[in-house]
Amino acid sequence: MRTSSPPAPAGDRHWRGGATLAACCAVGFAALTLLVDWDAGTLTPARAALWTALSAAVLAVLLPPRVSAGPGWLSVRGPLRRRSVRTDALTAVGQYGDVSSHLVLRDAYGHRLEVDPRVLAASPLLWHELDTGVRRSLERGTLCQGADVLDRLGRRIDADTARAVLRASGLL
Repeated sequence: MRTSSPPAPAGDRHWRGGATLAACCAVGFAALTLLVDWDAGTLTPARAALWTALSAAVLAVLLPPRVSAGPGWLSVRGPLRRRSVRTDALTAVGQYGDVSSHLVLRDAYGHRLEVDPRVLAASPLLWHELDTGVRRSLERGTLCQGADVLDRLGRRIDADTARAVLRASGLL
């Protein structure tokens, strides 16, 4: 009898492009600073190490967090640490910010996670995993606060997807 392996986690399909852009900016910064310092005749090994360290800092700042999800969990991995929540045991969801909004998810185990809703809107598999976990949380009665936030977000994602399909088919 053949055993099936667990499904691969869903990931942010635009992360690779963002990471490539961050790496190109960091390399460009390093190249320009080293070139200007070399042209001025002031480049020393210590200054080269300084410019390299500053380029690594640019990469760390610009590198987008990597969002992944699987059955019952959502994870965000930044340059320094990884945060995860159990989506099937969520207790609270909040959306904060006007210009650059973010979702804050809390689970029954005390874990907290911040995620950009645009990442969820751009990756249907991530949204599906989160939505499935939220439905389980609602069934179990653990989600006491913020179900309306996710409902509004879900409606917005569905409307954007329908508009994109209509636009691609030439009906809009």
